[in-house]
Amino acid sequence: MTTRHPLDPLTADEIATARAVLEEAGKAGGTTRYPLVLLDEPDRHTVTAHRPGDPVTRRLRVTLLEPATGKGHEALVDVTARTLLAHRPLDPETDGQPPILFEEYERCDAIVKADPGWRKAMAERGITDTELVICAPLAAGNFSVEEERGRRMLRSLTFLRCNTTDNPFAHPVAGLVADVDLTEARVLRLIDTGPVPVPAECGRYEAEFTGPPRTDLRPLEISQPDGPSFTLDGPLLTWQNWQLRIDFNAREGLVLHQLAHRDGDRLRPVLHRASLAEMAVPYADPDVTRNWVCYLDVGEYTLGRNANALRLGCDCLGEIRYLDAVVADDDCAPQTLPNAICLHEEDHGLLWKHSNMFDDFAAHSRRSRRLVISFIATLGNYDYGFYWYLYQDGTIEFEAKSTGLVQTTATAPGARSDYATEVAPGLQAPFHQHLFCVRLDPAVDGHANTVEEIDVVPLPTGPDNPHGNAFTTRATPIADSAEAGRLADTTAGRRWAITNPAARNRMGRPVSYTLTPQPGPTLLARPGSSVARRVGYATRHLWVTRTRPERRFPDGDYPNQHPGGAGVLEWSRPGESLLDTELTLWHTFGPTHLPRLEDWPVMPVDRCGFTLRPTGFFDRNPALDLPEESGGHCSTAGCP
Repeated sequence: MTTRHPLDPLTADEIATARAVLEEAGKAGGTTRYPLVLLDEPDRHTVTAHRPGDPVTRRLRVTLLEPATGKGHEALVDVTARTLLAHRPLDPETDGQPPILFEEYERCDAIVKADPGWRKAMAERGITDTELVICAPLAAGNFSVEEERGRRMLRSLTFLRCNTTDNPFAHPVAGLVADVDLTEARVLRLIDTGPVPVPAECGRYEAEFTGPPRTDLRPLEISQPDGPSFTLDGPLLTWQNWQLRIDFNAREGLVLHQLAHRDGDRLRPVLHRASLAEMAVPYADPDVTRNWVCYLDVGEYTLGRNANALRLGCDCLGEIRYLDAVVADDDCAPQTLPNAICLHEEDHGLLWKHSNMFDDFAAHSRRSRRLVISFIATLGNYDYGFYWYLYQDGTIEFEAKSTGLVQTTATAPGARSDYATEVAPGLQAPFHQHLFCVRLDPAVDGHANTVEEIDVVPLPTGPDNPHGNAFTTRATPIADSAEAGRLADTTAGRRWAITNPAARNRMGRPVSYTLTPQPGPTLLARPGSSVARRVGYATRHLWVTRTRPERRFPDGDYPNQHPGGAGVLEWSRPGESLLDTELTLWHTFGPTHLPRLEDWPVMPVDRCGFTLRPTGFFDRNPALDLPEESGGHCSTAGCP
């Protein structure tokens, strides 16, 4: 079991060792399940001080669950020394529940289908054959219901299929929800508001069901005869002055560590860590069978474990390098996720150009190329692609692409809803939000950073502005944790500069990177609601907090059935300085989805994201050294 760097991805041996240590210590047995196994990442300074050849100590944070009792525990295991360092029980009422196990999906389905009340409700709807019925296992949330206190639960909606390959979301069984106690293996409560016609029209999207394909699409090929421009040394990636380490874990999926950019003879740090730390999908339907629906796909469902095996020409195109990922399954056995990460380069149009009008319009230009680091995960009906883009001018972008199937419910055909779109006869797609939260641990030329909120401000007409045309910028440091939660403002062109006051550019100003948002609505659930308590991070576009080892996720370590208030809401109490120190930024963004007819039966990609751009970080355009393009392709009509 050898690792060369403190931030190397988990290995199969480390996962197996963690389980063996816990069993030898009497903390786990044959029936124990392991909802989550993660690397306990060392602090920034330990990582920064590491040099090749230095010894590496590896510790794993392990979440355990005893299905027979529903009791959860967490442990810290030193797998280098094969030692149990810490172990404690989890209180479900204050800590929350461990994430949902994969095996609990099938267990929930079996519990619901065995329930006499559910079977009776289905029979009243004329459905007695359950072979083609799907009872979807959905996160229960926490609504302070006394009967649910301390229980490990899922809630289940019901869908039908015409056959085993049919799209079940075309045939929802509305008016019916089963609240399932997983420990007692029973339906705790059945809500039945009465039969609704099950939509009959199929929602097939496969080629054989959608008519003849187009015939006028000519091949598009991407060729790099000499191979890609990036190099990999284990998880260490180098490309176009960029250097970083690639990681993947069961909860967040893709994680980027130690992003740095070479500037002359200096390798200058930009980000210590970057990941998608949470994503909430709250729904707008107030009906009693739907008003609880809000999924936390990272914290409840372990996003990384749901990663797709990517396919060349479909999910990624070009000169591709795939990377496998190793995670722990429900039994703490190492599981390899093949082709979980995709690396490739893309042409990205024009990078810079100028035609000199004083020199017979002599033109100089360079094309932009970007490195794409991505993975795709499927969470029930939705598929999400997550893309980190690195550019040759030092820019970093993140993009989330939502596709897959909208979740559905049924009404009488033609009935209108204030909370949904009828996408097929009698088939409603409820309004909802996708609220992604990216964790950014900046290290802009060092770990001591300050965040300034930058607004563009028009100046009043007067003696100093006689024509009323002047505007300037206003920079406001985010100085105290009481000011941690910030809202984007398109009218002010608001952005956030991550500065290093101790590092100056040639103009004497602090170097910085600027976070530019693509703002949309924050969480629309009302203040004080269950969703607002549990998804508090989404009530602001940005939170700035002091970096602490225990501050890993914006909604806390165990958001499954947590009562709320954890994470950034807890860390933004007054009194903690945010100036010239180690910071974590939690940036929330994403679409408020009002489904369209065009989103059925499968949804075209919906994109959202943000940009991190150097702002006075370099002393001039860092892409001046790009060579002129030596070739290209033109149509028979010629090039412009």
